[in-house]
Amino acid sequence: MKKKYYLYEIDINVLNIGCILLLILFGGIGLIIYPKSFYDILNNYSFLWFMIVYFGYMILHELFHSLAYVIYGADFKNITYGICLEKGVLCCLCKQNVSKNNILHSLMYPLLFIGVVTFIVAYILKMPLLFILSILNLSGCAGDIVMFLFIKKLDDDIEFSEIDNPVAFALYSKKDLSNETHFGLKYMGTSSKIERNDFRKVYISKMSIIFFVVLLLLGCIINFI
Repeated sequence: MKKKYYLYEIDINVLNIGCILLLILFGGIGLIIYPKSFYDILNNYSFLWFMIVYFGYMILHELFHSLAYVIYGADFKNITYGICLEKGVLCCLCKQNVSKNNILHSLMYPLLFIGVVTFIVAYILKMPLLFILSILNLSGCAGDIVMFLFIKKLDDDIEFSEIDNPVAFALYSKKDLSNETHFGLKYMGTSSKIERNDFRKVYISKMSIIFFVVLLLLGCIINFI
């Protein structure tokens, strides 16, 4: 059978619900084992300052995706970054096909290194800001977890490919994957090739710029109240 690209899209509703459930889970654990961290953040950091730091942590999340891409075989010149907040995502995209082993590591790097590891370190060393950022990062890994569980069960010879849609991806395979479904993913059909015309080194949508301006104004207003 000739190789084809099988296209999948993450269900945004499932993604949002997953993020909320993870936030409740890890936030609840955090509140039980280190309640002082929440009070410290509320009392010692302004809303605007915290959002700026949190946004930096979100960027770090994407950098860890790209780090794993490169470590496991991708060329760094094929890595691109983007912000598309109307779809609720920052993204790190790779303009080349990568192996199953590569994408599995890329999906898990942010969750493990700036989620689980930093959560433990922050609790041991009593670092409230890092503790809260770790919880928020873990809650934002719902999409990564859904993709990991789906791709993990597939054959080892598949190749993973990014497409222009930041909440979708393609799997390149000889095997018919049209019946391979997974909770949280929508099967979108097949393609003989992948178009990556919109990939740029840094992509920021217009809606994202509007969001940042509104957030900045909101932060300033809250600080002066």
